[in-house]
Amino acid sequence: MIKDMQENYNICFISGRLGGIDGVSMEAAKWISNLGTMGHRIFTVAGEYPRLNPRVPDKRRLLIPALSFDSERQEYYEKRVFPHLEDSEAHLAEDELQQLKDELWEEGLQIASEIYDFLLKNSIDLIIAENTNAMPMTLLGAVAVYDLTETREVAAVFHHHDFWWERSRYSDCLIDDVLHKIMPPVSISNEHVVLSSYAEHMLTSVKRIRPYLIPDCENFENPTVRDEYNGNFRKDFGFSEEDLLVVQPTRIVPRKRIEDSLKLCSVMKKKYPDLAKRVKFIVTLYPGDEAECRYPEKVQEAAREAGVELHLIHKRIRPEREVVDGLRCYTNSDVLVNADIVCYMPRWEGFGNSLLEAFAARVPVVVSTYLVYKTDIKGSGVRPVEVRDRYDREGELIIDESTVDEIYSVLTDPVDRRLRVDVSFESASREFGFTRLKESLQGILVAMKDEIHASGKRMDKSRQSYYV
Repeated sequence: MIKDMQENYNICFISGRLGGIDGVSMEAAKWISNLGTMGHRIFTVAGEYPRLNPRVPDKRRLLIPALSFDSERQEYYEKRVFPHLEDSEAHLAEDELQQLKDELWEEGLQIASEIYDFLLKNSIDLIIAENTNAMPMTLLGAVAVYDLTETREVAAVFHHHDFWWERSRYSDCLIDDVLHKIMPPVSISNEHVVLSSYAEHMLTSVKRIRPYLIPDCENFENPTVRDEYNGNFRKDFGFSEEDLLVVQPTRIVPRKRIEDSLKLCSVMKKKYPDLAKRVKFIVTLYPGDEAECRYPEKVQEAAREAGVELHLIHKRIRPEREVVDGLRCYTNSDVLVNADIVCYMPRWEGFGNSLLEAFAARVPVVVSTYLVYKTDIKGSGVRPVEVRDRYDREGELIIDESTVDEIYSVLTDPVDRRLRVDVSFESASREFGFTRLKESLQGILVAMKDEIHASGKRMDKSRQSYYV
């Protein structure tokens, strides 16, 4: 039975990972939460669930391990089609390459059938594909979603967080033709969502697709604050109340430019000796998911050279609070509300999920003026300390002395600090809060009403023949 627009939809999210502390998982969780409060029933399909979402009971959840970013099958294909990732000179003859493509496609179609069975059984009205057809980190997932949307014509929203052609590590690729076909697919019956005006321009230029623009969002309506639980953070990690906690709330991957944050701390310590012994630099999230596996070692080496005390605490960071083996584990936001200042200085970022978290936590921020910050965030009226994105010939960030003075003022002048955090909170709340997110999601569902109905009719026919 096809649902009227006034009724609520059964919506299925598909991703390589859901329930993690990576940006895609966190944004997907926000969409799931808000669509749930709007009355829709949420289902999920993923390759792994580091943590289960309480809004999605077991019967509405499907696990397909082959979709995982680090599954055996994903690694098998990655090593062969992206030799640059392995620093390999491996070459496939034309017939071997075609055989590999056929193998990938056949295996992806098998997974598509498994997912389609789940969609039929649960009368799914709409699927939301979380970055599956934008980045080749779940190649089987990309093929499967392509088949679901292009061959079986299931109504879909593609939620793109970044694109494969933006990442140099995917520039050396043996299956360009496949990626151009499925990442993302072009169909008038599906809708695409991007995070920034830059991504909107790129998708329009590269694929002639006119996407919706929905930026990363944060729960400014109910932000994390200091409470009895996270008030134990300093004690649990051995920090004193006098320690100056400089937090980088990101994963440990090269494009996050952790070495620039360490350099900033070093410069600040040298110029202001009264801070020198107090500075503790914390990185909250885990290494991985991107190339250059030695980067964590480089970060530790950079910290030693800079003379900065480094703390990597990802083993006790979770999507939700929990106690493991008697030890309190914290969310990223729990750490942020305990920070004295946040460093967020990527060279490139799809948007800036952690930046919004810092604004919501009412903590001062030092940010590099990366592209999307300049085009989509700065204009909202936020007031972080800005470090211009200028790099010397060795690729090191140029830090002006005036910037260090500005940071010192934020750390020592309560009036300056309060002004910045309050203005940033209010400005970001208006532009990137859940109210705006709900309005945007409702707009897409209204615009897709006819396609959702048409998809439902096609699936009704399939269901009748499927279960005969």
